Amino acid sequence: MIPTIRQALMKDNRRAELINHRFFARVKHSPDLDRGQVARFLGQWWHPLHFFPTFLSRLVSNLRDIEMKTAVSKILWEELGEGKPDRAHERVYVDTMTAVGFPAEAVNAAAPLPATERLVQRYGEAATDCWTGLGFLYGTEVADLAMVSGIGVSVRRVTGEKQLPWVTIHAQQEPGHIESAQEAIASELSEIEIHKIHEAAREMWSLWIAFFDALDAAFDAREHAPEHAQA
Repeated sequence: MIPTIRQALMKDNRRAELINHRFFARVKHSPDLDRGQVARFLGQWWHPLHFFPTFLSRLVSNLRDIEMKTAVSKILWEELGEGKPDRAHERVYVDTMTAVGFPAEAVNAAAPLPATERLVQRYGEAATDCWTGLGFLYGTEVADLAMVSGIGVSVRRVTGEKQLPWVTIHAQQEPGHIESAQEAIASELSEIEIHKIHEAAREMWSLWIAFFDALDAAFDAREHAPEHAQA
């Protein structure tokens, strides 16, 4: 049953649309990328990053059985630093970005854009339902590394720093997160339950696409601003 779900998710055109979003190509190749733009990206990324452990903890309480709860708890454990708060992903994120010169207030205190706010809101709502929450979780894990890598590229380009611990920790842990998400839906599922998981993943990808659409629009606004054009 699980290979069927995973294959469907990995091949879904909505996932492809997300991981191939033009935002990632622009941050990789645009000659006009600057620190101000990247700081804006980082400030928006903070919000779903910060909320993700809350999503996981709420989801654990709404899962159907102990096997599901145990599998998702593995991901939560790693997100929170495996018992070491300083290794929690959000702290590694702030430490990484401030170490390469971004002000802390830009990284973790920026107001969310509407698309960011909606993304976080739906994570919170999805966590209250077993199947919707699993769809959001699995959909996140099979796209997360591509998104993290894109943000990492933008940081490396404007800072010249090659070693970014926040990106490294994702590369190390993501295979295990995908495996844990798989374990969370290892029970025999009905067609209705499979459909709910898949549709929730598609909604989650659509929300992330809107998130990167908003960052892309901010990219455009910055490029076409009069002061930028004169620089």
